[in-house]
Amino acid sequence: MSLSVYNTLSRKKEIFVPLHEGRVSMYVCGPTVYNDSHLGHGKTYVNFDTMVRYLRYLGYKVLYVQNITDVGHILDSGEDRMLKGAAREQMQPMQLAERYTQRYFRDMDRLNVLRPDISPRATGHVPEMLELVQSLIETGHAYEVNGSVYFSVESFSQYGMLSGRKLEDMQSGSRVEVLSEKRNPADFALWKRAEPEHVMRWNSPWGEGFPGWHIECSVMSTKYLGQPFDIHGGGVENKFPHHECEIAQSMAAYGQPFARYWLHNGMLMIRGEEMHKSLGNFVTLEQAYETWDPMVIRFFILMSHYRGPLDLTEEALEAAGKGYGRLINAIKAVRRAADAAPEGEIDETVQDILERGRATFEASMDDDFGTPGALAALFDMTREVNSLLAAEEPLTKGALQAIDALYGRTLGEALGVLPDSLDDDMGAGLAPQLIQLLIDTRASLRQARQYAAADGIRDQLADLGVQLKDSAEGTSWVIE
Repeated sequence: MSLSVYNTLSRKKEIFVPLHEGRVSMYVCGPTVYNDSHLGHGKTYVNFDTMVRYLRYLGYKVLYVQNITDVGHILDSGEDRMLKGAAREQMQPMQLAERYTQRYFRDMDRLNVLRPDISPRATGHVPEMLELVQSLIETGHAYEVNGSVYFSVESFSQYGMLSGRKLEDMQSGSRVEVLSEKRNPADFALWKRAEPEHVMRWNSPWGEGFPGWHIECSVMSTKYLGQPFDIHGGGVENKFPHHECEIAQSMAAYGQPFARYWLHNGMLMIRGEEMHKSLGNFVTLEQAYETWDPMVIRFFILMSHYRGPLDLTEEALEAAGKGYGRLINAIKAVRRAADAAPEGEIDETVQDILERGRATFEASMDDDFGTPGALAALFDMTREVNSLLAAEEPLTKGALQAIDALYGRTLGEALGVLPDSLDDDMGAGLAPQLIQLLIDTRASLRQARQYAAADGIRDQLADLGVQLKDSAEGTSWVIE
């Protein structure tokens, strides 16, 4: 089965065929580094990290670019996010950018999000932005007014091709307070003149100013990936106007497609509401890590499809933690059994279980990165693995190593939820020792004919997910 993706541009699933065989070029809109990353950022970048991981799992060589926005992202109020953040913390804008860029990568590292291959900063690419703006003016797609430069949406007949919006609808629905210096209310800024209080400013042919937000991504994506490139990703909230404007200015400038596949990530909800500071439900990743294991958060994100909204509740996170624990405990049991397993190759029964698990996992991932189905496949495989571990006949070392390797490929390489080490820093091996102590106590109770007490230990262990298996050789156990 070939990988298919839902392309927002065509509004349908398409077989993914990269521009260059064996290589994938991918750009994702990165954070504006004026504050700490929140759980919504976590959802977005875990989802796109999983796509990168799975493309590499399939054997593609992926060049992944994710920008850092450190200038030009304007709020509805007209304020620059970076300047607002700098005023809040009483520091220089670039000092603020450096601080929160480092904190962003720190938070992503804990979610096991791989670092992008290139993380370009907007402030480092202003010369290229000026060149693109000048080119759009020369070709009649942009115009200068009082030191600002605007893109003329009427000059690009395909404006609205991504969002499906019609220009006449945008015009009729425009707000009254639209800048009068625009020729059309839907025109957008490529370059903004800097007012006296605006400290982030560069010289330009039109006077001192700063770049518009949309022009930044067009420049940073094509500088490193060329035009067209394969995949452009970002949050669904950026589909319009940000991504629509990227397409318009890039295609108008170069006369060819911009990105071939557009993948959009769904919103994070908190108990059915969008996350906003004004609603009091805004949670930073740093705050979330105080309560939840980052790997449980990542696992929870992958339990829902990337394109859909994700409703975060404590109950849902608790359920995710239990599910994640079942998979991790199975892997621990496999590794523990492998230490004392008899030598031997993998048999047909185990081979069949692993082949079915792998095939179902890949079929789900090949269907637009379907992580919920992929996890379901691994849960099904784990039930069969636990049954084999509980059987009287021990599995061979070769079989156990093959099981462990498949978990490593799927949960680890492709989904990123398998840590390098499964041992806790404090008390590694403590749980197995306690379980064995209870097993020995149960055996003593049975010898003393205190069967009710012995059965009580067995039942309580079962409630904790520890299944006991009695045989002539003694009692073994497995965590389910």
